[in-house]
Amino acid sequence: MSEPKVEKSSVAKFALIIVCLGSIIGPLGMASVNIAIPDLAADLQANAKMVSWLPTLFILSSVMFMLPAGKFADNFGRKRVYASGLALNAFASFMCGLGTNIEWILFWRFVQGGASSMIFATGLAIITSVTPANKRGAALGIASACIYTGLTIAPAVGGWLTELWGWRSVFFFQVPIVLALLLLIKMRLAGEWKNAEKTKYDWWGTAIFAVFSASLVYGLSILPSVLGCFMLVLSAISLTSFIVHQSRSHRPLIRVQMFRDSRLFSMSLSTSLLMYASNFPLIFLMSLYLQYVKGFTPSHAGQIILVQALSMAIMAPLSGKLADKFQPRLIATLGCVIVGCGLYVLSSINVTTSILYITSSLLLIGVGFGLFSTPNNNAIMGAVQNNEVGVASASLNLSRTIGNLLGMSLVNLMVHYFIGDAQLTMEQNPALIQTFEMALNMSLIFVLLACFISVLRGKTAAT
Repeated sequence: MSEPKVEKSSVAKFALIIVCLGSIIGPLGMASVNIAIPDLAADLQANAKMVSWLPTLFILSSVMFMLPAGKFADNFGRKRVYASGLALNAFASFMCGLGTNIEWILFWRFVQGGASSMIFATGLAIITSVTPANKRGAALGIASACIYTGLTIAPAVGGWLTELWGWRSVFFFQVPIVLALLLLIKMRLAGEWKNAEKTKYDWWGTAIFAVFSASLVYGLSILPSVLGCFMLVLSAISLTSFIVHQSRSHRPLIRVQMFRDSRLFSMSLSTSLLMYASNFPLIFLMSLYLQYVKGFTPSHAGQIILVQALSMAIMAPLSGKLADKFQPRLIATLGCVIVGCGLYVLSSINVTTSILYITSSLLLIGVGFGLFSTPNNNAIMGAVQNNEVGVASASLNLSRTIGNLLGMSLVNLMVHYFIGDAQLTMEQNPALIQTFEMALNMSLIFVLLACFISVLRGKTAAT
């Protein structure tokens, strides 16, 4: 009996290593691009509107394909979908690096976002499949720490690469790293994890959800026009139709009854959505603020921004261990409060704000987010049955990406309103500061709502 246990333990450890490496590469490729945006915009003569779509299209694609990726993973194998996502991500990144106009890069960033959904919809499901329940919090904490490690080094790496070899190198550098990881998966990661029985795929549900996502993002970007209002109405109708369709479907992308059956599951997902909506636009805006308003080089801006992600990476494993001992909602709620304090401090930023003040605020936000994320993830993954961990993992990442998408779409609206079609230059600094201030106030509102919901969620069942 001891040998199979050793084998399972070995597989669990190696699966964790593989997922962690992928968790570093994904955010590294996504966030490092933000630092290169000013150089990319200048080289390709892209205006503020087009530039703001670089992170938005990536997230939109992730939202659209997250649930399908989770369903495919449950049916055909989580390792297979995970590896395919890595390969597609590398190819799309390579194609972005070849771009000669902003439209080309926007298209391949959309493809890259879809690949990212395949990676993140399956990574946590793989860990959950091979890790005992009493050790899941610590394992998820390590995985979260790796995500934040990728985010930590991304600004510095993006700035360094941009200064040495130009913005294209930010896309190219990922390719050999991903190829090495794929070879490692092929040679060392044995086994596969999927459901015993395959279920038919819900293409109609996928189409409805895609309409919801696309109409939401586009509608927010062109408000207050009549077309923008129409698109938002279409988005609401599509979301309602999706929920009704999923509740009646015999082969749903996500079992909506999961939300009704478990208050802990649904409210933890809602908290996640609000927290990521508050945080995601911050890196994009800080990159523009530090390079345009403060006049810093890409590498210097990257070093300042990494303070937030570094503090997240340090706190995530600690909060994971605490979540194995105490109620996750208590630790997660404390994290929400700390993030709110950091955003409140940062909301008074202006042209003359000192770097010490900015880094202190980012440090506070990072500590709070590190305390929040892992306990919240643990609560979500522990609230479902074993045969639905793939969908739960996809739902978790879907709440994160919808939050990212909502926050970034609202920032797009602010950029369009305050800056419009103008080129991003120092002459636009007053408008950029206005955008930044309004975005921070929006983020603070999201965090306050998240605190309220986090307090109300139920207790996690003992394992």
